Amino acid sequence: MIVSEPDSDASVSEDTPCTNNAMRRATRQLGALYDEAFAPTGLKGTQLLLMWRIAELGTEDDPTLLALADRLAVGVSALTHALRPLVRDGLVVLRTDAQDRRSKRASLTALGRTRVAEGALLWSTANRRVETLLGPAAAQMLRDTADRVASEEFAAAFRQGLERRPPSEPPAAAPDE
Repeated sequence: MIVSEPDSDASVSEDTPCTNNAMRRATRQLGALYDEAFAPTGLKGTQLLLMWRIAELGTEDDPTLLALADRLAVGVSALTHALRPLVRDGLVVLRTDAQDRRSKRASLTALGRTRVAEGALLWSTANRRVETLLGPAAAQMLRDTADRVASEEFAAAFRQGLERRPPSEPPAAAPDE
């Protein structure tokens, strides 16, 4: 891989727009606000999301850790680490798969299902606040943009160095000669 030298005129300052930094700041702020909203459950937003996914994937049979990790876009070892406090606190149970002894399945306990229900009510209130503060159109645009950035297509295009413009953005005009 050939890496070119940065332009000598290029510099990064506080005034330089950085999409990565803006997304990280927004994610931290929004995550902290949702965590505050979920405080009555004793859980963080990431823990509730994990439990929601267990419930969602467990409609027919409890999800395997591999299926759960895939759904959450995390590695199995990171998932196992995140599950430890939920198992310790009696919210989630892990059991060996009857068909494949190398695999584990996750399920919610009765207490876990109660916390998920409580969390859903708190999430609904928090989500309405965000929607009200941003306005419905801006909130939808934020979700759409986040989904687009999180897509495999976006990652592949970024890695290939392809220039992509949103449909609403016209091509750059050729300089006058």
